[in-house]
Amino acid sequence: MNDIPDRDPVMAQADLDPENWDELRHLGHRMLDDMLDHLRDLRSQPVWQPLPPETRAGFHAPLPVSGADPAAVYERFRDTILPYSTGNTHPRFMGWVHGGGTPLGMLAEMLAGGLNANLGGRDHAPIEAERQVIAWAAQAFGLPESAGGLLVTGSSMANFIAVLLARQAALGPESRKSGVGAARLTAYASQTVHRCVPDAMDMAGLGSDALRRIPVGTDHRMDISALRAAIASDRAAGATPFLVVGTAGSVDVGAFDDLAATADIAETEGLWFHVDGAFGALAALSPALAPHVAGMERARSIAFDFHKWAQAPYDAGCILVRNQADQIATFATNAAYLTAATRGLAANAPWPADLGPDLSRGFRALKIWFALQVFGAARLGAVAENSCAVARHLAARIAAEPALELLAPVPLNIVCFRYRAEESEADQLNAEIVADIQEAGLAAPSTTRIGGRLAIRAAFVNHRSRPEDADALVAAVLEAGRALVRKAG
Repeated sequence: MNDIPDRDPVMAQADLDPENWDELRHLGHRMLDDMLDHLRDLRSQPVWQPLPPETRAGFHAPLPVSGADPAAVYERFRDTILPYSTGNTHPRFMGWVHGGGTPLGMLAEMLAGGLNANLGGRDHAPIEAERQVIAWAAQAFGLPESAGGLLVTGSSMANFIAVLLARQAALGPESRKSGVGAARLTAYASQTVHRCVPDAMDMAGLGSDALRRIPVGTDHRMDISALRAAIASDRAAGATPFLVVGTAGSVDVGAFDDLAATADIAETEGLWFHVDGAFGALAALSPALAPHVAGMERARSIAFDFHKWAQAPYDAGCILVRNQADQIATFATNAAYLTAATRGLAANAPWPADLGPDLSRGFRALKIWFALQVFGAARLGAVAENSCAVARHLAARIAAEPALELLAPVPLNIVCFRYRAEESEADQLNAEIVADIQEAGLAAPSTTRIGGRLAIRAAFVNHRSRPEDADALVAAVLEAGRALVRKAG
């Protein structure tokens, strides 16, 4: 006689663990092997390919009511998702500033997923791992021991947090309840600042017009004299300057503002000095590139992304703050259900929920914790150096090709150029060249505008990119350009 009662059907359905752990283990091993093979064999695959209409239509199927076999769903992934991703893992992905990820990072994400830790608070080891990552980053950037920080989705969120920190510092604690009132706060950044900074001003309730866009020189760096003049003009008009943003690696050409001079102005004028170093802040890891970020160590906050030059899988942004007390003053809130204790699971204050806007947070730190220990800061710095070397190689190839022209200096890892044509036709021609190359799966550059002219933009961020990948881009641009000219003629 069986003394074990029959399982309640509803309870059985609510249990989402597998009925057969060995079957799931086998499928998991297959998934892991397939993804490692995929990463190993990237060079033999297209960089990117368009999603076929019939495949896209499959993503509009109605909500499943009954479950399906996991192996069958995995086959759908292999057929409909894996071949049609962004392509930024590929060594010839040069569009936008995307890191390439690493197999180690993929494995760390698997471990983090198994833990399913919520890093909003409480006393557990994942929070200590994130604190260690923040401390390592602060050390690398020359910030003092008082520094704090937080891992966030990306530099857009990190820059938003920085604006909130600066607003709180300017208006005081009462502003968290009463708002900005009649205060006319003004901020300053280069004309080419990333769009997330004016967006942050908007979301902070200050208005994007309160961000003064300072002209840049021929070197694409913020004009320091113009910055001083703008601050003086706003003070004379009754406004309250409160924040200046220095860019470490502009999104269009990779230019670096003079951070030391910007820090001097911030100190003299009593402004919060923030650095948007989305990818460029990590130049600090390379002795050869570190001079570009001289002065960054004086910042009150720094935004950057581990998922760019440090190659962590998405997403892995970071905000560093010179004094963690500023974070606590800006974000900590009393709530009975989030009360910290001196012992037990509710200990270990201050919690990350006291340092930023998120209460529910994933274990982003684990992949970075692994990478910094396995690769070390010097090797990640070498990744940055290599991407700059590949960019210089591409610039030299362009200079040697009569059919191509550089449109901007190449201070770091971004090359802006185009196929020569009549001025009235050049923008359209180069846009079509980029689309043709992308759709052929040969390379994936992007476009931008330099001096009003459309440019082909190659941003080298992926640790897998080599000089031969720049050569492949040049060959693809020349072939596509000639084909389009012949077709038009």
